[in-house]
Amino acid sequence: MANEYDSQVTQDDYLWDGSGRPDPEIQHLERALGRFRHNRPAPTFAELELPARRLSWWSAIAASAWTPRFAAVLLVVCAIGSGLRLARSPSAPVVSRDGWDVEVTSTSQHSENGDATAGRNTRLELGEYLETDALSKASIAVAEIGRLEVEPMTRLRLLQSGAGRKRIALDRGTIHATIWAPPGQFVVDTASAIAVDLGCMYTLQIDDSGDGILRTTLGWVGFHRNSHESFIPAGAACPTHVQSGPGIPYFEDASEAFRAALAQLDSVELDRSVRRSALDIVLQEARARDAFTLWHLLPRVTNAERSVVYDRLAVLAPPPPGVTREGILRLENIMLDSWWNAFDLGDISLWRHWEQSWTGRKGYSQQPR
Repeated sequence: MANEYDSQVTQDDYLWDGSGRPDPEIQHLERALGRFRHNRPAPTFAELELPARRLSWWSAIAASAWTPRFAAVLLVVCAIGSGLRLARSPSAPVVSRDGWDVEVTSTSQHSENGDATAGRNTRLELGEYLETDALSKASIAVAEIGRLEVEPMTRLRLLQSGAGRKRIALDRGTIHATIWAPPGQFVVDTASAIAVDLGCMYTLQIDDSGDGILRTTLGWVGFHRNSHESFIPAGAACPTHVQSGPGIPYFEDASEAFRAALAQLDSVELDRSVRRSALDIVLQEARARDAFTLWHLLPRVTNAERSVVYDRLAVLAPPPPGVTREGILRLENIMLDSWWNAFDLGDISLWRHWEQSWTGRKGYSQQPR
């Protein structure tokens, strides 16, 4: 092993300085390339004398040992000067972003009010009202989470903005809401119920008395007042009344008899025989698609009526595992929520999360819905 190593070192010496044992392959290359060897003397160049270069004052400072100290002093001076300039300059006005941008337009080419109310951009600040007349409408940018289209003869007020939750009060009129924020961030107060966006598009109409109706186009909406809750999925509508709160939601493609009977059941003052007749019509006309309407009926009927509603609902949409007849008749909220989720119309836990964060409640209320 040592002899092989010594032989390799000897050959390497010949490659670099010609000493050591010649390598046959290197010698062959030398003979082949030898005819290209340069055999003339190297040229001689005269020495050039360059004039001494005078350093500028900045170069002299940079080359000196004082450079780090000078740089530190220069930074301090610049910092002090900048601070004094900022202190003496007038403060820039702080722009509030709690308000919403509004574009008011005319519904007619010849507005009676001229440009006073239509064809202008403005802002709706916290606590302010926006009111459209018979010839104007408005488009509102709901911060960064959506948009409101406001129909003529509408009056609303901005109650809350900023991070977390946006909230308005709709006194009367019609709004079309398109919201792309997480569920529960956009809320509309009315005289009869609170509408909570759960990721959707919807139209809300309120008349002068405070009664109204909500129609959902996409996603779903929660309607809430005291102990009453109504959930309105896409394609459904729900009335609301000042006296009784949110009503019973229904799909708008349901039969006319079904919808008329529901309207009777929503009435506060209703003769017992008329009420039972209306309930019979609802149960007979209900399709599998209408199961969510019967689910809303469960906490709004008497104990005797509840068993009949349960039986029909169980046929249209069998209860999921863990949901029992006894539990539903007792209105156990966990079972009711589980049955709702089986409809695949929206996860009710989103609503429960909003409900707890909004009201500070923990757990489930045992009050009727």
